[in-house]
Amino acid sequence: MIYTMVFPILFPIIAGLFLLVMKEPENRKILTGMTGAALLISGGSMVYALLRIRGEAVILFHLTSTLPIYLKPDELGLLFAAVVTIVWVLAGFFSFSYMRPHKGGREKGEKRFYGFYLMVFGILTGLNFAGNLITFYLFYELMTLLSMPLVIHTKSREAIMAALKYMFYSFSGAYMALFGLYFLYRFGNTLTFTAGGVLDQSMVAGNEGLLLMTAFIMIIGFGVKAGMFPLHAWLPTAHPVAPAPASALLSAVIVKGGVLGIIRVVYYMFGADFIRGTWVQTAWLTLTLVTIFMGSMLAYREKVLKKRLAYSTVSQVSYILFGLALLEPAALEGGILHVVCHAFIKCALFLIAGAVIHKTGRERADEWTGIGKEMPVTMWCFVFLSLALTGIPPTGGFISKWYLILGALHSETGIFSWLGPVVLLVSALLTAGYLLPIAMKGFFPGEDYKYKKNAENRRKKLSAEEIPIVVLTVLAVGLGIWPNPLIKYILGIVSFVLQEGVGI
Repeated sequence: MIYTMVFPILFPIIAGLFLLVMKEPENRKILTGMTGAALLISGGSMVYALLRIRGEAVILFHLTSTLPIYLKPDELGLLFAAVVTIVWVLAGFFSFSYMRPHKGGREKGEKRFYGFYLMVFGILTGLNFAGNLITFYLFYELMTLLSMPLVIHTKSREAIMAALKYMFYSFSGAYMALFGLYFLYRFGNTLTFTAGGVLDQSMVAGNEGLLLMTAFIMIIGFGVKAGMFPLHAWLPTAHPVAPAPASALLSAVIVKGGVLGIIRVVYYMFGADFIRGTWVQTAWLTLTLVTIFMGSMLAYREKVLKKRLAYSTVSQVSYILFGLALLEPAALEGGILHVVCHAFIKCALFLIAGAVIHKTGRERADEWTGIGKEMPVTMWCFVFLSLALTGIPPTGGFISKWYLILGALHSETGIFSWLGPVVLLVSALLTAGYLLPIAMKGFFPGEDYKYKKNAENRRKKLSAEEIPIVVLTVLAVGLGIWPNPLIKYILGIVSFVLQEGVGI
């Protein structure tokens, strides 16, 4: 069983390192073929692991005699790992076409991009498989270090500054989380993920204020990666300069590392009962609602499409954090469901932005007039994904937001029980306002638009760039039509994490 759990982590890391040190191949097909094979093997090993792993633990090494670095994935970690795998493999195959140069020559840094791309895949698997908070933290830091080259890929001044900003914000948040690790270990004697929390109640008495401050600092720390206000500014800076596949992963998966960190801290370390009804819950709920509204408003005002989508991520990920902060079963279920839905939706939207920019060079939303006639399949996917992100039935986005609003209405959080649904509905209107007009202008450009047919526009088969986009769109819509299997699985997670004293 050790090989089943460790192989999905080590293989992509080793494959990525091999690509980084190997000599540049003369034929680009060799490079893409090797990367594609590595992605398929990594994805296949992950599927095998998801089917076989049942509560086993693998100790990698010990930091101290009482602090092991070990893997022990639970149902929550396996769900996150499955989402990462689907998004990573599909975005990877999209990148083969996206990274291809337009007119001869070679794309600079393509081998470097694929190398770090594979390595981050392995690191994220380790993050999801972590059995305690110190193991999670080590993979969390590696995730930042190895994903930074994906942001800096073009080596332009803007890319370098964006990468530095990404690292500064991420490390600041990580150190805030590290601060909390010491206090958790001091008052819990363990960092093992335990449903209901690890705090020793005999030691907590008289130190509640200190521990509440620690919990808040850790929520803010992991919230940096999740793009929560006030430390969200790295997202709209990093997304526009990174290649589209990297932007898709930052928005769909990397930010979810912060979400997973907050779930682990709140529900597995401190326990929901310790935070419920305190100033920490009130402050956390306030920050999530501010982030939801602010992100949607900034996205509505933004003209550069990738930056608009980045602000959208700031807003949408705080939907998830709002559900977590309510500390209520239905809201938690909606938050975890939105993790899955948002990952598929936002990955596909960034890939669509990359496909259009790759073909036409149009980076601004107001320049997409007539794109629906030039790239009909791509724009139809954009329409369905926009509806899903807005929360229109029967898409996955509607189901997740339904549970979030129900959870808010059933929660005993005072003003937040009705203010939350109001902010979510206003945000949904803004989401429709900054996405659907793009689709309308894309298909109905007006009388002044002149459409030039050519051989590429007349093709009937899906292109290499369109296949991953179509698959992600089907998943985003399909989760709304057939949600019950996933809902049942998530319900099991929610039932578990709200227990007390149960270790993974």
